[in-house]
Amino acid sequence: MRNEKSKALFEKAQKLMPGGVNSPVRAFRAVGGTPFFVAKGEGCYLWDVDGNKYVDFVCSWGPLILGHAHPEVVAAVKEAVDRGTTYGAPTELEVLLAEKIQQAFPSMEMLRLVNSGTEATMSAIRVARGYTGRKKIVKFEGCYHGHADYLLVKAGSGATTFGIPDSAGVPEGTAQDTIVLPYNDVQAFNETMNAIGDEIAAIIVEPIAGNMGVVLPKVEFLKALREQTERHGAVLIFDEVITGFRVAFGGVQSLYNIQPDMTCLGKIVGGGFPLAAYGGRKEIMQSVAPIGSVYQAGTLSGNPIAVTAGLKTLEILERDNPYPELERKTKQLTEAIADEARRVGIPIQINQIASMFTVFFSNQPVTDYTSAKRSDTQRYARFFHALLERGVYFPPSQFEAAFVSTAHDEEALELALEAVKHAMRTIAQ
Repeated sequence: MRNEKSKALFEKAQKLMPGGVNSPVRAFRAVGGTPFFVAKGEGCYLWDVDGNKYVDFVCSWGPLILGHAHPEVVAAVKEAVDRGTTYGAPTELEVLLAEKIQQAFPSMEMLRLVNSGTEATMSAIRVARGYTGRKKIVKFEGCYHGHADYLLVKAGSGATTFGIPDSAGVPEGTAQDTIVLPYNDVQAFNETMNAIGDEIAAIIVEPIAGNMGVVLPKVEFLKALREQTERHGAVLIFDEVITGFRVAFGGVQSLYNIQPDMTCLGKIVGGGFPLAAYGGRKEIMQSVAPIGSVYQAGTLSGNPIAVTAGLKTLEILERDNPYPELERKTKQLTEAIADEARRVGIPIQINQIASMFTVFFSNQPVTDYTSAKRSDTQRYARFFHALLERGVYFPPSQFEAAFVSTAHDEEALELALEAVKHAMRTIAQ
């Protein structure tokens, strides 16, 4: 792999941006080496500025369920750009997208469009606090809900990767009302709610975790969240920024038939553009200005270009129902990875659901933040680079999800599996 241009760009970028990147995990600090700089993406492939081609299993960290530059999405966006890029006023497209989201997520009786997953989660918590009149919130170890101050406590994603689950710059008082509990621990959660449940404004959770790597929930854990929040009048928030429209058209809540009070969406809902949403029961969302006392606003919220991309993506997903085929392809890939690891004697755990998965180099199941952190991150780094050398791009961090898109065809999967065989032989030495 040539990387002269990427190296030169990275050297220049480090003088202009912290770490040379606009989001920490892109810097490859967790795996070492120089990040490649992308020139273009098409289908399931990326090309970097040095001309190298990669099968992409990062998919922009989840949004690109249809792959890069899907022709129908691109055509819709080009047409929308000709009408103007932003108005700061309502459009019919916003209403159509909100309607499409509501049809897929019936629990979101009313919703508000915003620009990022972080904005969605921080807004949902503000609304929950305003609605209940309470301050305390509960989150779970390893779950990342964006970089709002009170949520950067034992967070996943980049915070786990860099070993800084608590961020500098966050005043102690800001996070003092955030209670952190172990993910999937029903007993710890029930004990907390039985003790102080009437003081809790909201419980926020990734119903399937994707930011400590993929970690599946215990059904009894999700049921306990629903039962206890109903008993104590707290707001249950599902952070489905990753899983919404990814694991199913109706997200995790449709798979487990558990309806939260509020839901946060992002990534796929924007079709590759910065767009997110939060919403929930009508009586809760009526707390939001201009009809309620909880203020939240955004100049570019409901941006017509982003809304166009998101609406077209959801229309394609609803029309084509790619979920069974995505599941089949993902299982084909993950089972082959596991077979290769066993063949060379490497302990491995692969957590997978629908079209998202994480490869953990560990000899025990990964069910929470503690067991995720026990995995062999140095071996993962070697695995990542061995794949990259053969033109296969996995997440440059142990604690992130990988994704399969509708654009990943049999040829791409075969290329990936050949690279996996090479990588497993390399890291077994």
